[in-house]
Amino acid sequence: MKMYGKDEHYYVKKPLTESRWGLIQAHLRRHYFEFLTSSSVFSKKRVDSGTRLLIESMVLPKQGYILDLGCGYGPIGIAAAITNPGLHVIMVDINERAVWLAKRNAKHNKADNTDILQGFLYEPIVGTKFKVILCNPPLAAGMSVILPIIAGAPEHLKDGGLLELVVKSRVGGRRILAVLRNIFGNVEILDRKSGYRVLLSKKVLSPK
Repeated sequence: MKMYGKDEHYYVKKPLTESRWGLIQAHLRRHYFEFLTSSSVFSKKRVDSGTRLLIESMVLPKQGYILDLGCGYGPIGIAAAITNPGLHVIMVDINERAVWLAKRNAKHNKADNTDILQGFLYEPIVGTKFKVILCNPPLAAGMSVILPIIAGAPEHLKDGGLLELVVKSRVGGRRILAVLRNIFGNVEILDRKSGYRVLLSKKVLSPK
């Protein structure tokens, strides 16, 4: 059975809304990209302001594994992969339509140093350690999803690894800032623009 009319939330596992395809172009970190999009994925008409701010300000290593958690159709992870070809970028989303789009977009934009997996939060990458975790968390899903993203990050980060999130300043921004400080012991604001803030926390070695 297909649903028509208003789109579902983009964080469902198996969208039922009929696919309505789109193609968007974007210049990100001095590179040109084309992304196929569809109904039932986040920000299907353009690369949204929060995602763009995270992409332009994200701190990336030259090499190693990084994670794009909740990748949608792929702009964050693909931009990271093209920016630093020495990276291996794992991209994860619960939405099977988003995963299909991200795979297609990675191939189209020649981001060969990517792997795209379907699953909820960290489930598909248990046991893998990353230098950086990037995320534009689904604020519409509420803190019941956002808190596990933050709380689960240290387990999946290498020592000295970074969690980088973009949040709306007026939609849970202060609470998320406090949660990051509580879990990591540190947080800084990388950039802010148009009501968004990019937050960074570092996994610090505990003294023995």
